[in-house]
Amino acid sequence: MELVQEWDKVFPRSDKVEHRKVTFRTRYGTVLAGDLYMPRDARGKLAALAVSGPFGAVKEQASGLYAQTMAERGFLTLAFDPSYTGESSGEPRHVASPDINTEDFSAAVDFLTTLDAVDAERIGIIGICGFGGMGLNAAAMDTRIKATVAVTMY
Repeated sequence: MELVQEWDKVFPRSDKVEHRKVTFRTRYGTVLAGDLYMPRDARGKLAALAVSGPFGAVKEQASGLYAQTMAERGFLTLAFDPSYTGESSGEPRHVASPDINTEDFSAAVDFLTTLDAVDAERIGIIGICGFGGMGLNAAAMDTRIKATVAVTMY
């Protein structure tokens, strides 16, 4: 999987945050592409957040802005493209599945727990718009998720 390495967001890059591209795999075999945001000069283990949505959007838009903003506030954050969307894998493109997209959030939590800078007991998720419902599904079944925000009409 080839990820775009230059800054490709629709919002300005913050000088308070370090950014890098990452990939991780789901239980269904798709490879998800993400943007990891970390507060500059962070020390110790940080609370972390996985962020996705709105439905049909990509991490270069709203979820990336949310993630960068929360990283400015001290969280290590991961904005990711769900399966079948953006830089993530999966065919056919541009489809949604409640089961698969719920797993996308759990796969993001799996990935965050592997990072030395993350306190695995302080991981939360933010689901925006249509992915607010997917985030709620994930939080209902994945006890590792300690905080949930759903910015949605669901």
